[in-house]
Amino acid sequence: MSATLQSARKTVVIVDDSKTMRLWLRSVLDQDPRLEVIGEAADALEARQMIRTQSPDVITLDVEMPGMDGLEFLELLMRLRPMPVVMVSGATAQGSETAVTALALGAVDCLLKPTKIADPRTCDDIQRRVRSAACSNVQQHAHQRYRQKTTMPLNLEGQTAPIILIGASTGGVAALETVLTALDPNGPPVVIVQHMPQNFLASFSRRLSGLLKQRVRFAEDRMLLECGDIVIAPEKGWHTEITRWCGNWQTVLQPNAKKTPHCPSVDALFSSAVSHGHDVIAALLTGLGRDGAEGLHSLRCSGARTLAQDKESCVIYGMPRVAKELGAVEQMLTLRDIPGAINIAARTHARARLKL
Repeated sequence: MSATLQSARKTVVIVDDSKTMRLWLRSVLDQDPRLEVIGEAADALEARQMIRTQSPDVITLDVEMPGMDGLEFLELLMRLRPMPVVMVSGATAQGSETAVTALALGAVDCLLKPTKIADPRTCDDIQRRVRSAACSNVQQHAHQRYRQKTTMPLNLEGQTAPIILIGASTGGVAALETVLTALDPNGPPVVIVQHMPQNFLASFSRRLSGLLKQRVRFAEDRMLLECGDIVIAPEKGWHTEITRWCGNWQTVLQPNAKKTPHCPSVDALFSSAVSHGHDVIAALLTGLGRDGAEGLHSLRCSGARTLAQDKESCVIYGMPRVAKELGAVEQMLTLRDIPGAINIAARTHARARLKL
């Protein structure tokens, strides 16, 4: 192995009380020349000491451990020494509240422990996601997760309300909580595409319902939207798009005819609103890849207000980076400034409509 490749390898510490699982994870990660496992820990105490002495790029963390469990350790870690964490546990099965809690606390990703010998595709997926997490920007992100004070609520009754569209992927759970808790609770309806399995989304929806004053629900076909609605695109093989019917916003579920890699797709949501660009406020948050970048560009060209999360506050600066390169972004903002910018844009829209 060349010295250049050796120096470029991302270092990993595996934290799991099961020796069998630690050995299996090591065998999987050791197959990737871009990763180097530099230590293993059986509990939070060992993990804390290893993090201090080894300073790994990323850790994999089990949920159920003796003494301090994984979620308690994750919360402590994010407060005292923020770093990339991938939860790897049977307790983070799809749809578990634990997985969403971990993501909200700052974990970059959640993986499910295999119940039997993993096939090569599973190993490749674990390697890819650990590599991606190792390159994430958790240090900056962790200091920005707080609830902002909201401004006076909007009153949009009796006029055409704008609509807020948001796309996110890796790191999006915590980012969305930061944004949504600081939006005006009586403001325009919000439609969200968050890349996540449906069972995770169901847990996320329940979590948001407990945090927000707004009504949180999944998009349905021909569903009318009202001010104060928070609508999440379901992960059921359909794209969530928006349209207007008799002046009212509504969601429309469309088949994935083009077989796009992501379904629902941020690009599909954004592109569906192009004909109503002057009434759209769109934001693209942290995430891997380019989904949403082209749709955001089309929206900006149609007169929409377009925002994106900046590099310093993104967990993964992928989707916003591509959007910026395309010229799609009107305002590139830190995460904590995005909800304020959305509130201002909604108020500006309301004042402009009142003058018409």
